[in-house]
Amino acid sequence: MSGKALEEGIEEHHIEGVPARVYSLAKTVADCFKFRNKIGLDIALEALRECWQKQRCTMDKIWYYAKICRVQNVIRPYLESLK
Repeated sequence: MSGKALEEGIEEHHIEGVPARVYSLAKTVADCFKFRNKIGLDIALEALRECWQKQRCTMDKIWYYAKICRVQNVIRPYLESLK
């Protein structure tokens, strides 16, 4: 990864008083679809389903990061099935 795909979606959390930079949940879901051949499509689908069911991120955020990660054509049918 490089450019926007690497830099976008970073959040800073404090874990036991130590600042840690991690990717947001929506960015992580998009990354799961980007690396679906390595981790498996079932893992990517489960991440999307849980994120949506627990209302932890919006479709717009997932779509934004899907465009940055260039997986919008892959993730589109799965997002439409959740609506």
